[in-house]
Amino acid sequence: MRARSNPLTKREREVLSLVGTGATTREIAESLFLRVETVRNYLSNSIHKSGARSRIDAVRIAQEAGWI
Repeated sequence: MRARSNPLTKREREVLSLVGTGATTREIAESLFLRVETVRNYLSNSIHKSGARSRIDAVRIAQEAGWI
């Protein structure tokens, strides 16, 4: 069985990693020096690319796939 290739950008992986620590969108934005809206866009893209239903599901999928 082949592993899925990683569709996430470096920044999307960073954001998902921080979600996995329990950080809020605002905390992620502050730590990465981004706007809250930008973080939301990265999360939305990550959810879509991973086929997840939520940000937590996206973290789980990315962790299981070895993307983060």
